[in-house]
Amino acid sequence: MIAFENYLRNEKNYSERTVIPYKKDLMAIKSYLDSLEEPLNWQTLTADVVRNWIIKEMDRGLNPKTVNHELSALRSFYKFLLRMGKVDRDPVHNLQGPKKEKNLPSFVKESEMDRLLDGNFFPDDFEGKRDHLILLTFYSTGVRLAELVGLDVADVDMAQRQLKVTGKRNKQRIIPFGDELHDAMHAYIALRGCLETVRDSETALFVEPASGRRIARGKVEQRVKEYLSLVTTAKRRSPHTLRHSFATSMLNHNADLQSVKELLGHESLATTEIYTHATLEELKQMYNQAHPRA
Repeated sequence: MIAFENYLRNEKNYSERTVIPYKKDLMAIKSYLDSLEEPLNWQTLTADVVRNWIIKEMDRGLNPKTVNHELSALRSFYKFLLRMGKVDRDPVHNLQGPKKEKNLPSFVKESEMDRLLDGNFFPDDFEGKRDHLILLTFYSTGVRLAELVGLDVADVDMAQRQLKVTGKRNKQRIIPFGDELHDAMHAYIALRGCLETVRDSETALFVEPASGRRIARGKVEQRVKEYLSLVTTAKRRSPHTLRHSFATSMLNHNADLQSVKELLGHESLATTEIYTHATLEELKQMYNQAHPRA
């Protein structure tokens, strides 16, 4: 198991936030194998046993997404075992997981984002300017939470008006931005340069004024939720909601799906296509509310 964890970290470039759930899923499956009347190991595991395990997990009340995540971990593990010569067959290669429920992404309406970003909700101090820029960056670029927190000042090209973002598996992409984000970024970087707590060695773009250090993920999540709560009643009010809002707004304004895919850093176009379902659902709701014969 340790060799597999090192493989995920060093060769697949997975972060600890990915490696730990993989390990947890495999330990849960191993515990199930040990509990059988005739205990099995990775060499003797069969497809039928895996199917029974899937049924047992669903009977426990786990949702399809969770079970498929566990199955994905098992698939990756067997690919590794085959590569290392530890097993001579893969019992999960052709197995299908339970069908996922299609949950449409939650997003904030354009009018609500306009009211928040154009209103007087942010204090006129460093943190207020920073928090306004954080929400504007999420909404203007569609970056993930980890990507935003990981931004360095050097990743901002003010002349070309673009961000260099490091995404999943350390893949980098370039995201252009417009005048509004350019002006807000310029003003914030000037303020950041005046903070006495920020050392010359600190590379982070978004920092805490008290410590001069890179802002924490939890702090960003907290601030995003607080500010979104002022303008929307959406159940989900997170950085990922703003990522969804960016994608939905782009498609609503006639951006092509391939371009949105590249901006979001999706590996598959199928992942991006869910936003077309979201925009269609929004149109249906608007029609039902507005049309006199709906």
